[in-house]
Order: sequence, then structure tokens, then C-alpha cells
Amino acid sequence: MPTSTAAGFRICLAAAWVVAGSLPALAEQSPPVTGAAPVPAQILSAKRVFISNAGVDGIAFAAVKRAGDPNQPYDQFYAAMKNWGRFDIVGAPSDAELIFEIRFSAPLSDCGAVASYQPLLALTILDTKTRFILWSLGEPVEGAILKKTWEKNFDQGVSNLMADLKALAAPQPAAGGGSQ
Repeated sequence: MPTSTAAGFRICLAAAWVVAGSLPALAEQSPPVTGAAPVPAQILSAKRVFISNAGVDGIAFAAVKRAGDPNQPYDQFYAAMKNWGRFDIVGAPSDAELIFEIRFSAPLSDCGAVASYQPLLALTILDTKTRFILWSLGEPVEGAILKKTWEKNFDQGVSNLMADLKALAAPQPAAGGGSQ
């Protein structure tokens, strides 16, 4: 038994040396990071959007139902979009350039000894022509015991999601721009 353990150790040690020796070569081959990747042109140029209610998952449904309105994520996001006024909200996907799919989930997060749910508002932006996902945004919503605290936390989650969307859909500065 000691012979096979020693042999296994030597093999692991040799593999570690091979990997460690190849790291500098891999680093030399990596292209340098040159700033943020571009936002898809469709997001920047779109005028009309359709807002899709992708619903809530099982755990999240219990939370929003206790708060009184299972459509709370959709309703609040829709109202925030109307108030922003950046896009015309249309009644059918076929009339839109983009689809904003809003959903609320509460995935289980395992932190070792204790597992808890992490409520999340998520927005997926789809191109209506290709049906491809162009971008996804997500913002956590802090849990709460009291309804009033839940409403405050949910409002904050929607505000944060809208801030993310506003930053994403803002006009991008021209490359190499600068006035003379």
C-alpha cells in the first residue's frame, strides 16, 4: 500500500509541476483586457418594448402572495418603465423591437451549515427578430418578516434594477471621442 501511495503522490506532484510550468505560457497567450464590452446595438437604438411577465418560482410565489399580490414584480416593473418614459411600451411582442422579460425567484443558497433563500428580481432582454437573449440583469431583494418592510425592500429591488437598466440603455460615448 505505501508504494502505491508514494507513486500516486509522485504523479500528482509531476502533474502540478506541468500545470505550474505552463501558466506563464498561457498568460502570454491571453489577450489584454481593453475595457468594457459593447452593449448590443438593439438595446441602445430600440424605441418600442413589450414587457413579458415570466412569473415567479414556487418559493417566491409564497412570498409575494403573502404580501398580497402575486403579480407584484410585473406590476411594479411595468409602472417603473412607464414612469421612465425611455421606451414606448407596446401591447404585443410583434409590435416591439425588444422583449423585457421580468421574473422573480428565490433560489436556495447553501452557505455550508445554513441554507437560505435569496430573493432575486431578474430581467432578460430579448431581440424580437432573432429571439436571442441580448442581456440579463438581476437585483437581490432583501427578505422581510413584516409586510411594510417587504414592500420597502421590494421597492428598493425594483429601483436598483431600473438603475441597472438605465445605465445599460444610456447612449454610449463615441470611441476615441474627444473634441478639438
